[in-house]
Amino acid sequence: MINFNKYYSLYIHIPWCLKKCPYCDFYSTIFIKKNKQVQEQYINSLLLDLKKTLFLIKRTIYIKSIFLGGGTPSLLNKKLISLLLNKIKKNVNVLKTAEITIEINPSSISEKKIRSYIDSGINRFSIGIQSFNNKSLKILGRIHNSEEAINAINILIQNNISNFNLDIIYGIPGQSLKNSYDDLYKAILFQPSHISWYQLTIEKNTIFEKIKPKNLLNDDLLWKMFLQGKKMLFKHKYFQYEISSFVRKEEFVCKHNLNYWYFGNYLGIGCNSHSKITLLNKKIIRIIKNKNIKQYINGYYFYSTKKILDKEIIFEFFLNRFRLYKKINKKEFFKITGIKITKILPLIKKALKLNYLKENNNYWFITNKGHLYLNDLLEIFI
Repeated sequence: MINFNKYYSLYIHIPWCLKKCPYCDFYSTIFIKKNKQVQEQYINSLLLDLKKTLFLIKRTIYIKSIFLGGGTPSLLNKKLISLLLNKIKKNVNVLKTAEITIEINPSSISEKKIRSYIDSGINRFSIGIQSFNNKSLKILGRIHNSEEAINAINILIQNNISNFNLDIIYGIPGQSLKNSYDDLYKAILFQPSHISWYQLTIEKNTIFEKIKPKNLLNDDLLWKMFLQGKKMLFKHKYFQYEISSFVRKEEFVCKHNLNYWYFGNYLGIGCNSHSKITLLNKKIIRIIKNKNIKQYINGYYFYSTKKILDKEIIFEFFLNRFRLYKKINKKEFFKITGIKITKILPLIKKALKLNYLKENNNYWFITNKGHLYLNDLLEIFI
């Protein structure tokens, strides 16, 4: 059993991007290359933010994974990334076995950057390919083209990087069944260790929500894409361990994301990042950081800190655990949340009756129907 009070993941939010993608709901701001001083100030602020967040925990912790996300972290000068990681390791206990991931955009990567990342300890790379079809990339608002995507992947392969993820989206407005098949098949040909293959959804507070893109796909076509894609992934020896995540070998599962899905603790530093901290009395607090980058750089890191109510904890626990294709140990629920299992039995019984779940004395199992109607299953626990 994981000791959630001792081991944490660290998420570092780098907000800069060259263009805001219309489907993205993460906080970002437009990158201006000349603003080197602002970038250096932001890096220093991240380190001070980390120190203040660690102070709230009041005990020794160990970082088992680091994820540099955004925005587009690969836009920053490679020396700043190296400096940041080196100083983090001096401020907190980072395990030697820690998984350290950086998200990269195909248009902002080079062989020199990759080598610098490797030297700074980064051992996992995630490329936001999304599609190999230039028309689809334009609809998604991506600034790279298919040629740049292929070039970025080849740079990783040529540098003998075995642990890398490719993000691929299906359900793009106007996309055909053949187009979705071709995108996924091209990704598989590169034999990445990990593929994040997910359906486009229209999230709140995104450009797509405001403009309501034309030619959105109907549920029947999306279902055909889903079935066809899974069949292809299985055929090429990828196994599914989470709703949108597929790997060739167990060793390549994303440890950082697994920590979220197992309802582990994590620290978030950077604009609009989130932290989840379990106190020694099992009470859980949530911290949200300032979304205003100017205020953040001036030392105003914290936006809100609050204790999470039992009802919210129950929902969040199952929201994350039901994403995994793993059984759930009943004892684990209490050990992680501190909530007695009797409090959720009426909810579990309802899910069992609807055949969303099955159980035995020790475990709950999500059924195929439960995965298929996941939103309906989760509504039971709201």
